[in-house]
This record gives sequence, C-alpha cells and structure tokens, in this order.
Amino acid sequence: MIKYFGNKIASDLYHKGVCRTLPRQFWKRAIHLLEIMEAVEDLEELKRKGFPPNIRLHQLSGNRKGEWAIDIHKTSGWRITFRFENSEFIDVKVEDYH
Repeated sequence: MIKYFGNKIASDLYHKGVCRTLPRQFWKRAIHLLEIMEAVEDLEELKRKGFPPNIRLHQLSGNRKGEWAIDIHKTSGWRITFRFENSEFIDVKVEDYH
C-alpha cells in the first residue's frame, strides 16, 4: 500500500493518470507499477506482479541508502523510488536519475 507520495509526478500519475514531466510514452507503465505498489503487501509480491519482464527492484546506496528503486523503462533513466516500512510504500517518487 502506498502511504504517501514524495513528488507531484508520482501523485499526478496515480490520482489523475497524467503528468507534465514524465514523457507520455512511459505513463502507462508508471501508472501500472504504482497500481501494483498500492495492491501488494511486500517486496517479493511486487517483484512477482511487476511483470513484464523484470522491474529491476534494487536498493539504492550512498546518501539514498534505505531507499529502493524500480525501473519504469530500463534505458530511459526514469524510475520509481521509495522507502518500504511496515508493509507500506513511503515517499514514492517518479524521477529521472540521469
């Protein structure tokens, strides 16, 4: 379950189905991943339901230690980042890491 969003991009995509920042060709995939995050109870379930084919769930390091990321598109640089605590997704953001 998503407890709260950390940026307007993620919130707009989830609540409105549109946003101004993320390129339009990635909207459907990002919305799908956010809907899965809302429905699952743990990270293993997120991995299983995040098909196709691999969401590349991974922990971040350095000053982002404690956060996780999943790719919206593997080569575009767009990903969803979050913290996972008590079976809830916290500070969910859609961001370009390039």
